[in-house]
Amino acid sequence: MAKILLVEDEPDIADLIIAWLKNEHHTIEYAPNGEDATSLLTIYQFDVIIMDWMLPGVSGVEVCSAFRNRGGTTPILMLTAKKHVDEKSAGLDAGADDYLTKPFELKELSARIRALLRRPTTFSGTVLKVGPLVMDTATYKVSRANDEEVSLLPKEFALLEFFMRHPNQVFSAEALLDRVWTSDSEASPETIRTYIKRLRKKIDEEGKPSLLSTVHGVGYKMVEPAPGH
Repeated sequence: MAKILLVEDEPDIADLIIAWLKNEHHTIEYAPNGEDATSLLTIYQFDVIIMDWMLPGVSGVEVCSAFRNRGGTTPILMLTAKKHVDEKSAGLDAGADDYLTKPFELKELSARIRALLRRPTTFSGTVLKVGPLVMDTATYKVSRANDEEVSLLPKEFALLEFFMRHPNQVFSAEALLDRVWTSDSEASPETIRTYIKRLRKKIDEEGKPSLLSTVHGVGYKMVEPAPGH
């Protein structure tokens, strides 16, 4: 599960990709042009960017190049109808990590995304472990060390996955909204507090400290227990 920015000016193609990726449990932000994409990339962080080459106004290559020049490291998959090697090379030289030529199969798009997520900067495997908690992002299952399965709603899963990928790091409610929810969501800091309470009830073990700690005045973090605890 990842937060993905899709930049595509053809509505029909965009709708297909969004529906497909949401079905795979990803959180999708959408930009129909380079200007909107640049604005979103200035404000939010993403796990993967899917960028169409041909965009009205500012091209995908220009957005990609500007993002890299600002220090952006998010993996970028370029969508292109261009077939010549030198044109594809221009996209890669601008900072794209991979390209996919239109038309393409949505299953191949998923495979390319998984490959980009496997890179060390954004991916730590399909099985995540923090203390007694085990998450398999491939099968969308969460269990405790005793194999007791934990039932989670999709957004609970997404929030927990984010915490498990960043153990011992503190995130404000606003940062969590940026990374796990879409910008058009009506979620608020109170929403985060509600989800934290739900997760604690589902993942914590009776008599033991919560895996999700509140850092007063700052935010929340997932506490990785010391060995033997």
